[in-house]
Amino acid sequence: MLVKEILTQKTRDLITVEPQTTLKDAMKLLIDHKISCLLVTAEPKKLVGIISDKDIFKAVYENMSVIETETVEKFMETDVIVGLAEDDVNYIAGLMTINKVRHIPIIEGKDLVGLVSVGDVVKSHMTDIQVENRYLKIYISGDYPA
Repeated sequence: MLVKEILTQKTRDLITVEPQTTLKDAMKLLIDHKISCLLVTAEPKKLVGIISDKDIFKAVYENMSVIETETVEKFMETDVIVGLAEDDVNYIAGLMTINKVRHIPIIEGKDLVGLVSVGDVVKSHMTDIQVENRYLKIYISGDYPA
């Protein structure tokens, strides 16, 4: 399965923030939308970073006062690993595993077009397994039409 197939099945809009967003506002977005990372954009589709719930929790743990005063820009990851819509899901799974990340932003040219999570990868693999399982059962039972 290709990443673009996953993106067409996603119903949620991308939740993004600007670099000047406070950590408190970013945390509120994470909680309100029940997500675990935010894409940081300088313009609507120009990815400049990513910040996860873990990044915010670590910053707050180290200094509680940053929640009100500091911005996402100070704590976001700017060396972002990205994928392409034409990438195979197995390649994205490998990127996640090797780099120990849970989310891969997807770009086309220089524009941000989506986000793939570990959950998306697992869901696509489950679908593949279910389809394969169905055809194997039909084949084994002798009901295969060919």
